[in-house]
Amino acid sequence: MKAIQFTEYGGPEVLELVELENPDPGENQVVIKINAIGVNYADTARREGQYVTDVPLPHVPGSEVAGVIQKTGPGVTRFKEGDRVVTLLGGKHATGYAQYTIADERGLIPIPEGVDDNHAAAIPLQGLSAYHVIKTMGRMEQGESILVHAAAGGVGLFAVQLAKIFGAGKIIATASTNEKRDLALEAGADVTVDYTKDGWEKEILQAADNKGVDVALEMVGGDIFHQTIDCLAAFGRLVYFGTASRKQPRFNPARLMAENKSVIGFFLPQIMKKPQLFQQSLQEILQYIQDGKIKLEIGGVFPLEEAVDVHRKLQGRQTKGKLILTP
Repeated sequence: MKAIQFTEYGGPEVLELVELENPDPGENQVVIKINAIGVNYADTARREGQYVTDVPLPHVPGSEVAGVIQKTGPGVTRFKEGDRVVTLLGGKHATGYAQYTIADERGLIPIPEGVDDNHAAAIPLQGLSAYHVIKTMGRMEQGESILVHAAAGGVGLFAVQLAKIFGAGKIIATASTNEKRDLALEAGADVTVDYTKDGWEKEILQAADNKGVDVALEMVGGDIFHQTIDCLAAFGRLVYFGTASRKQPRFNPARLMAENKSVIGFFLPQIMKKPQLFQQSLQEILQYIQDGKIKLEIGGVFPLEEAVDVHRKLQGRQTKGKLILTP
């Protein structure tokens, strides 16, 4: 089968198109013929050797796939060949940027009627991340204000829409271009700000009635992390869930004390270890999509062979919405 693999850490150029053996399912596993692959910042972090956990080499990136079950292994009871599913891959056998992969039955999610494979591949990682950074970690209450950085990206668009559903009092969104900011407004943001301009944090504070925001979602890192802390209200919570800039922030926790501010880390695999969190939240998200309360923005669909260019586009902030690779 065709797959994208890297044998050393580095820039997009380390991604190579290779031929690998087709996988065989083990106990409680299935083989999925992949039709759509979600592209995420986590994929670029793994490629650069900067992921939260160690990435062994050689490595086939990609954790978010949608397709059709081609073969079932011993012990599989809930699914059969031909079922359409989407899943988050994990473990040493995960191969997302490929024509086929194996997945544990327990992590499979049936694709609802009326949802195509490209949109299905856009749901689990970014939808669940947005849900839990707001609700589980950020503990946003109805009527509170929220700041969403990179609001035209995959997680950002989910977050803006979910914040609206959860009853946010004011949603302030940042993005780097007029087109992206317009997209955030269409998704439900009340105010948008260009966070590439000097002094953007002053605009945030002004939009938040000069009191600061109650919850801030931060996945850029570097100076933006520190500026976002300055945007928090008393008792405000900053949820940190990525470093898109590749600049790891460092800060003195003492600066949080005067106004009881909090910085909270988020890592989705920990949520996946708690079925009561994972299953309920995913059911909610799927229901919102079926009810038309959440609209998914597909920023582009590209052949698997163009993975190098897709990574460049993603890291160059040349995209909006979800990027999809197709084998």
